[in-house]
Amino acid sequence: MKSKVFVLSAVVLASVMLFTACQQAAPAAEAAPAEAAAPAEEAAPTEAPAVAPALSGQLQLAGSTSVQPLAEELANAFMAANPEVSIDIQGGGTSVGVTSAGDGTVDIGNASRAIKDSEMEQYPNLQVFTIAYDGIAVIVNPDVELTSLTKDQVQAIFAGEVTNFSEVGGPDAPITVVSREEGSGTRGAFEELVLEYKDANGEKQIKPIVDSALLQQSNGQLLTVVATTPNSIGYLSFGFLDDSVRALAIDGIEPTVENVKNGTYPIYRPFNMLTNGAPSELSQAFLDFVLGADGQAIVAEDYITVD
Repeated sequence: MKSKVFVLSAVVLASVMLFTACQQAAPAAEAAPAEAAAPAEEAAPTEAPAVAPALSGQLQLAGSTSVQPLAEELANAFMAANPEVSIDIQGGGTSVGVTSAGDGTVDIGNASRAIKDSEMEQYPNLQVFTIAYDGIAVIVNPDVELTSLTKDQVQAIFAGEVTNFSEVGGPDAPITVVSREEGSGTRGAFEELVLEYKDANGEKQIKPIVDSALLQQSNGQLLTVVATTPNSIGYLSFGFLDDSVRALAIDGIEPTVENVKNGTYPIYRPFNMLTNGAPSELSQAFLDFVLGADGQAIVAEDYITVD
């Protein structure tokens, strides 16, 4: 009996000793603390696409009645693309355009001829932007049976040296001369291009238009007078031509845009816009539009582009 108890005690003791040894040899491993997750990298803020600020404000234009219809078309297109912009355009003639721009009473002046040296001396800060070219047609009442004149014959008629159409191959009828008023850009260009001559000393002079001429304040008025006055003759911007009058060939060259571009038609002039010094931001935006592809496409409908 004592033998059995001894054996059992030995077994228990051995088991205890074995358990204790195992506990010392292999202590329970502590779970390593989890590393803190690296914070997610913040995404760089996305920049909003650059948007040009909307244009707004008012522009005042004044001057040449020849430039006015084209300027109005260009302004309407520009305002359609920029609803916050308002552009007001008045006539008055090229001289008004030069003085208004030079005095700063308008944002942009319109002129339908080259700017004179005397005007540049008076307004040395004038900036000149040529936006188009325009031909000047010599027109007669549709009942006048005449299709062509030489430039010398046109000069003689408007200077009062030829007074009957029969003298230049037309009907036996007294000529009624119709002209634009003093200060008109169309008249200024016509005088320089047609009525200029050199005197005995080789100096350039301009023959005055005959005193009996019927003077008109705009291209539209001149068109109406020639269309309704028998045996009349006048001159007119290409942009105003219609079937109510007959446009004459000059030196055998028809008055067309193509013939101005190829250099064969002799009577044409520039259309200019003028600013007093550097244009304002809004004026520059409008001028950029006028001289850009969209503006020049409008010019090409009735006039001659600058490119």
